[in-house]
Amino acid sequence: MKKRIKYFIKIVVALFLLAITIITTAYLWPNSKFQTPVVYERTIIKNINIVDVVTGEIAEDQFVLIEQSQITKIDSTNITTSENALIIDGTGKFLIPGLWDMHTHSNQHSEWLHHPLYIANGVTGVRDMSGQLNEKDSYWVGSKERLQWNKDLENNTRVSPRYVLQSSYQMDGEKAIPEESPNFFKLQKPSQVDSLLQFYKKENVDFIKVYQQLPKDTYVQLAKKAPKYGMHLAGHKPMFLNLVEAINLDQKSFEHGRIFMYECFPEADSLKNPTSWKAYFSKSKAKIVQRFDSVQAKDLMILMQKKNTHWTPTLQTLKFEANAHKEMFTSNENLKYITSIRKKLWWKYDTDYNREKNLESGGFSISEQFFEASKKQVAMAHKLGVSIMAGTDVTDSFVFAGFSLHDELYELTRSGLSNLEALQSATIIPARFSNKEKDFGTIDLGKKADLIVLNKNPLNNIHNTKDIYGVFLNGTYYNEEKIIELKNFTEIATSSFHMNVKALISLVNSPLIRVQFAD
Repeated sequence: MKKRIKYFIKIVVALFLLAITIITTAYLWPNSKFQTPVVYERTIIKNINIVDVVTGEIAEDQFVLIEQSQITKIDSTNITTSENALIIDGTGKFLIPGLWDMHTHSNQHSEWLHHPLYIANGVTGVRDMSGQLNEKDSYWVGSKERLQWNKDLENNTRVSPRYVLQSSYQMDGEKAIPEESPNFFKLQKPSQVDSLLQFYKKENVDFIKVYQQLPKDTYVQLAKKAPKYGMHLAGHKPMFLNLVEAINLDQKSFEHGRIFMYECFPEADSLKNPTSWKAYFSKSKAKIVQRFDSVQAKDLMILMQKKNTHWTPTLQTLKFEANAHKEMFTSNENLKYITSIRKKLWWKYDTDYNREKNLESGGFSISEQFFEASKKQVAMAHKLGVSIMAGTDVTDSFVFAGFSLHDELYELTRSGLSNLEALQSATIIPARFSNKEKDFGTIDLGKKADLIVLNKNPLNNIHNTKDIYGVFLNGTYYNEEKIIELKNFTEIATSSFHMNVKALISLVNSPLIRVQFAD
């Protein structure tokens, strides 16, 4: 009997050591690197139709010269150059600026899981709404990583979208910050604001990402002092003050489709109680939609327009909640680009929770009502002149890097924007918002060659933004073959054992993730 027990123990120990060895090997296994395309000093696009995203006019049969990363000539007659130039036949095709996704979340594995898909889908710029505290995180990235990615992009040594503005970590009050972090991150009192802003100024951050549970008095101080440090506020509207106050305090952009529903119903003040707002919201969602005050919403939208406050509705997040119970939605073919770890640990829980809520209704669920209401409010805000920016909220459930931006453009057209206006929400409007209109947003002389060659006219059908013939990133051309390689690269990465191990360990080791899930 003792021999059997000893033998059993030896087997268990051996299996344990084997498992540890396998996991360690997988974690340390080097990731592959995508080989960027050949860089040409000069590229000529012949006979291309150029879409003016400002006016909606199309300049037909144009010749475009790109030298290194810049557009240096646009002409209606043939352009000739040296023999070593790359020549692209654009006959019958359409040229638009690279698209920007203005609400994303990158992590330490985005190089493999997100960046290739962005570029394959013509998303050449993103605004990352994540960040770090005073230490490097195992999961989230911060301004240092993103700025290095930008440098590598300029040197054509990395496949990456441009990270157009740098974010702080999300400021959500004391509960959102690990206990061991410096107290000023917790923003328990307004006197900590200067320390926070001094820290992020040194980190070359452009804006402070504000979140829902930030105390009102601290938010007010942040809003007043951030411009003195060269920063602005962007993100959620904190629950404990009203939207009029936040707009008048010059928060530059508001995220997600619920901001007006939170404000425009008779009992909105009940959502401003720090101790009970979550419980009240969960039991009052139907009331929030059904008793929506469109007159009050109109006044808020007019104020946003006057203050040049931008709105990023991220309709994809509400679309997921509304459709989580529908197999046609959850059987998305792009799931092959998502790691098993994320699908099983994160997305499955999210999907099951929303599916159950939707099925309980037995009909038109409250989540579906929220989604439809948010689209009506986008239409209303747009009609009143509010600047709408396209954003998706990668890496939320069933939001796919690159692919979902095209879906967001479609939903914006379903919300009252024309095809041209939807294009503007992902090109010229984000470029102006980011103060980068000099280099991006339109196709003009001197601007960066971040471009998409489409097979069909997107002004006729917004779905044509998906029909990509080629992508220019910093003047480097990704043809159809290279685009397929980009997609395959991420598909192989997400299906690999070692990437899933890395993803799991990065999540478990992140104190920021642990706090987020605990909250």
